[in-house]
Amino acid sequence: MRRGYDDVVITCPVTVPYVRYSIRGGHWFLARALAELVKASGVAKASMDGLCVSSFTLTPDTAIGFTQHVGVSPRWLDYVPLGGASGVVCLRRASRAVQAGDADIVACIAGDTSHTDSFRLTLANFSMFARDAVYPYGAGGPNASFAFLTSYYMRTYGAERADFGKMCVAQRDNALKYSEALFKKPLTLAEYLDARPIAEPLRLFDCVMPCAGGEGFLVMRKARALDLGLPYVHILGTIERHNGFPADPIQMRGGWAVDRDDLYAQAGVSPSDIDFFQTYDDYPVISLMQIEDLGFCAKGEGPAFVRANTLTFDGSFPVNTSGGQLSVGQAGAAGGYLGMVEAVRQLTGQAEARAVKDAKVGLVSGFGMINFDRGLASGAAILGAA
Repeated sequence: MRRGYDDVVITCPVTVPYVRYSIRGGHWFLARALAELVKASGVAKASMDGLCVSSFTLTPDTAIGFTQHVGVSPRWLDYVPLGGASGVVCLRRASRAVQAGDADIVACIAGDTSHTDSFRLTLANFSMFARDAVYPYGAGGPNASFAFLTSYYMRTYGAERADFGKMCVAQRDNALKYSEALFKKPLTLAEYLDARPIAEPLRLFDCVMPCAGGEGFLVMRKARALDLGLPYVHILGTIERHNGFPADPIQMRGGWAVDRDDLYAQAGVSPSDIDFFQTYDDYPVISLMQIEDLGFCAKGEGPAFVRANTLTFDGSFPVNTSGGQLSVGQAGAAGGYLGMVEAVRQLTGQAEARAVKDAKVGLVSGFGMINFDRGLASGAAILGAA
């Protein structure tokens, strides 16, 4: 029988401000995230005896090399470069380490840089499978892959561009209440629909914008958080699944659909109890897939569900209350932490003007590691207010 998370909690959500480009390396953004955790918690870095790191631009180093750069000596260490699933997976690993006594306080940090050529270089070396699969077609990268998935979804389930547009517009409305979001101007549905084409049927505002930045949080026991006077949230349930449904000829569902019953059973809640949902949103079709696969509607009913809800922080079914990556930006692997950090802020009263009223239970979902025709990593966590 799966063991619960007992008195292990999450605290100290921090963000290293996002910038479109930076001459600084991935190490700098990770180090800043660690420094922000020290500042927010009052805990010296030497007392953070666990470290979980997610980054793409840390190469050729991994987490072990980073420990020397920042002068820490953890007794528990993990490196989780799983893109959009990194936040959930790091939370799972860190929670079990604290529960087992392998670490008392785990710093979970993610960060990446973005300079003129870094994104192209990352794509060129991202995956042998993706590189080899797209070579005969003369096109590759996430825009082409997600155009493929979006087109298939639209043909199969009758989704319209305006359905994806509603999601993007709602997230921009949320982002206008978040100071760290890179997109500062309102977005109208007309602007979304009229934007320049990128890869049919995707247009400009369907595509996440690479940037530089970092995110982080701490995992510890409840008693330690209380001693430190830190607001915290409970971990009610988590799941992860990799290469879900490998026999599907094209991805129309993710690993969440395999394990969602287990997730809700762990947490003792149902989809109707969720007060907000932080999806991984590099492209709108993936958010729609998560809404379906995590049980808020049946497969193929996502478009109707979107039409029936506002999706804004102050309306029905709040989604990506900080704006998500589509309006905040995608700071590499930190994009996989964005929803987790925002969920902790929502549940600890730190969401300021974008606070979801009376929020008690939040769902965070992760998705990552696209290999031409599908994302391989998925995860989700249900969090509860103290």
